[in-house]
Amino acid sequence: MSQQSNEKGILNMKTLDRINHFSNRIFISIAGCFLMGMVLLTCANILLRLIWQPISGTYELMGFFGSVVTAFALGYTRMMRGHVSVDVLINTFSENTKSALNILNNFICLIFFVIASWQMAKKATTLLTTGEVTETLKIIYYPFTYAAAAGCVLLSLIFLADLIRHPEKPGEK
Repeated sequence: MSQQSNEKGILNMKTLDRINHFSNRIFISIAGCFLMGMVLLTCANILLRLIWQPISGTYELMGFFGSVVTAFALGYTRMMRGHVSVDVLINTFSENTKSALNILNNFICLIFFVIASWQMAKKATTLLTTGEVTETLKIIYYPFTYAAAAGCVLLSLIFLADLIRHPEKPGEK
């Protein structure tokens, strides 16, 4: 009986990992497109400012694009262990203490990003119902707010997978 439940757990973990990898690859690709858009918009704005007039609404677009790039890169960066961590103090602890702190950190981060995504989605729904738009270009806010919430959801899934996988070292499969 325990052998079957262990195999089911491994299969569920593999499924969660596949979902995480697939969705984060899609999100990082979209983030890359928005980043390219930011570069092109910046270059075009500089060039047009020199020869004619700047592009109207560049500030608004850069803010929206930057929020998508940041939110969509969160999960992928966590998956690749690309976030900066200072472990000078942690390295002095025993393996058991490090493991306990890792579990605590993943749990706190999971709760934080679940709450953050929930609150962002609530705010996006409010923006949707009120029909709020930007001042210059009249762009609707809510899709970008929902996008930020989606990025936090994917990051939460990474933390959940790390918690489930805990007996192994973080990042191992």
